[in-house]
Amino acid sequence: MNFDARTGDYPIRAKRDSAESAAPRVDMTPDVGARRIGRTRVLWFWLRRRRPSTSLTRRILAINLLVLAVPVGGFFFLDQYQESLINAEIEALQVQGEVFAGAIGAGAVLVAPGVGQQIDPVRASLMLRRLSEPTLNRARLFIGNGVMITDTQSLRNTRGLVRVQTLPPPKGFAPWVWGLERFEALLDWLPGQGELPVYQERVPQRANDYREVTVALAGIQGVAVRRHPAGGMVISVSVPIQRYRQVVGALMLSRGSEEIERAMRAIRIDILQVFGVAFAVTILLSVYLAATIARPLRRLAVAAQRVRSGSGRDVAMPDFANRRDEIGDLGRDLRAMTEALWQRMDAIERFAADVAHEIKNPLTSLRSAVETVARVEDPEQQKKLMSIILDDVARLDRLISDISDASRLDAELSRDPPTVIDLRVALQALVDIQTTTSGADIVLDIEPGVDLSVCAFEDRLGQVFRNIIANARSFSPRSGKIIVAANRHPRRGGDLITVTVDDQGPGIPEANLESIFKRFYSDRPTESPDGESQKFGTHSGLGLSISRQIVEAAGGRLWAENRRGPGETGGVGGQSGAVIGARFVVEFPAAG
Repeated sequence: MNFDARTGDYPIRAKRDSAESAAPRVDMTPDVGARRIGRTRVLWFWLRRRRPSTSLTRRILAINLLVLAVPVGGFFFLDQYQESLINAEIEALQVQGEVFAGAIGAGAVLVAPGVGQQIDPVRASLMLRRLSEPTLNRARLFIGNGVMITDTQSLRNTRGLVRVQTLPPPKGFAPWVWGLERFEALLDWLPGQGELPVYQERVPQRANDYREVTVALAGIQGVAVRRHPAGGMVISVSVPIQRYRQVVGALMLSRGSEEIERAMRAIRIDILQVFGVAFAVTILLSVYLAATIARPLRRLAVAAQRVRSGSGRDVAMPDFANRRDEIGDLGRDLRAMTEALWQRMDAIERFAADVAHEIKNPLTSLRSAVETVARVEDPEQQKKLMSIILDDVARLDRLISDISDASRLDAELSRDPPTVIDLRVALQALVDIQTTTSGADIVLDIEPGVDLSVCAFEDRLGQVFRNIIANARSFSPRSGKIIVAANRHPRRGGDLITVTVDDQGPGIPEANLESIFKRFYSDRPTESPDGESQKFGTHSGLGLSISRQIVEAAGGRLWAENRRGPGETGGVGGQSGAVIGARFVVEFPAAG
């Protein structure tokens, strides 16, 4: 709705009826469809100044209430409903005005000789009072020169016109009454009234004071909606009074917005009731949602904080195993992570203790040899002691190198992702290198055409098979064979690729099949299978432990077993066959 600077008023929208007896109309009702801009800017400014909450519970509550406030925001923005009520009032006044104007034109217009047609003020006043009394509308009658001759809210006496108005009953002051009045005033507030022109009455009233009356005297119906200074609106309709198509006056019907305010109040009360129920349900649901989400997360955060601060191993993560949602998964994963953390710490402690023990032995021997060599004068004894010192130094160097490799292993496996490797190519290259450098008889047994691709760590995978082959060569006689075989086995959920390394050594004691994979474990005979003596401390005992750790990091398995002779599947008396060697089995899930 735009203000017209030329006329000092709001634009007029002309309407014409199709009926022959109806005169054209002018609608002076302001457009109430564009009243939201100012209120929207204020609401947006307020929301931007609000600081975000740091509590998940408050955020859940705020989001739910914000979603609820979107439909409830229509409490103060019922423009379309209000406009429909105003239009209904205008149409009712127009119908009444046409009836009243027709009655006055037919019964209260006289023909004066030499003057023409004129409205009889007395008769017209009586007719208007009688007609408007049931409708409670105010009727004012203006003649052609713009003078008001009748007002149903005024009585004429000897001193002039007396204004008649019904006053409300007196009310006593009470706090609850005052609060109720303020609440009713809020409910009765109609949006957009501040943009309406103010209704004013001058004394005496003339047609020029009301533009709708001016256009009615020109033969066009006029409509206007104004804001009353005391509150509410004044709706006015002006209808021309005609006799034989000659306009002899204008009838102005007006009424307040009490009916509209009551209708708006009723719908707002309904909205408030719905809002109250929805608000209570939203609060309860938000509290429940916060209790099922925010509170368990808070308990997990507190437990994690206690674990981080090192409060001891008595700190247990809350158990949400009965929950079948993401928080239950998070609780289980945090518990598993905490257990893995403590296991890793235990492993580090054991590793540190084992390292100290393994290094202490050669250091003790080295110290004893150094102290003794200073007191021995025999060259032969000194030579033997120096040999012991060199062996201990070499053993220390070997231990430190293997320990360093083992300590770097975890970081490398967690940093480098596994890649697809063709075991056929890797094993062939490894066997060729081992055969060339050591002269051992290593046989590679792989069925042609079989896909042996696995997902593993390429550099570390070579280290695994080098350790296993070196271990098999150290236990095999010089004339023995080492057989490396690889096969693919179908399995539900994905094929498996198995690599076996067989030797012809004395085998492994059944009680030590699992112990050989422990760190620093070494159980070797003093003589090799071909009769040669083996020097103590040649092996650190970390090779098989590192190999199993690499294989398990790639999702595979590594274990050892003994190979037996023909009696393995059922010998005489049910006795198993003799051990003819050891077998190391490496199993990987097939890639793709």
